[in-house]
Amino acid sequence: MQVLTTRSGLLDHYSPIMAGLENIRAFLNGRELDDELLGSAFAESWSLDGRYTAELASHAFVMGWSSLVFGTVVLTRPKQPNIAAAQTMEFASKAAASWPTAVHIGSFDSLFRFEAACQQEAEARMREDGLPALWKQTEDRSKQYRQTAEQLIG
Repeated sequence: MQVLTTRSGLLDHYSPIMAGLENIRAFLNGRELDDELLGSAFAESWSLDGRYTAELASHAFVMGWSSLVFGTVVLTRPKQPNIAAAQTMEFASKAAASWPTAVHIGSFDSLFRFEAACQQEAEARMREDGLPALWKQTEDRSKQYRQTAEQLIG
């Protein structure tokens, strides 16, 4: 996402989203959630739909990622039972499936297959080691996503 938003001139909108996600990571390590950061992340992910126009590269992927961020932020809110973790994971799968070109990440021949393997690993990691280990795995996989996007998009 950083690669795509930078290339499309929308990095200023990506940064608040990442600040909110970083706050969630800090929360998993024992810090308090910052409602202002989460609110900004929620708002920016929601408005990215309108700013990242259909003419830009990987539009469907960006829309799927925005839904994933939306779901992740909503999951931090105790009074928001409308969205389940499974639905948020589905957002990630849909975003990966929408990537417009063939992708090779390690032994995987598509972003969708890579995401499916990541989700299986995430479930196991969560059961065995809890949320902090899950977040660490997510950071590692995010690096792989970013490196792949940099290679494909330049």
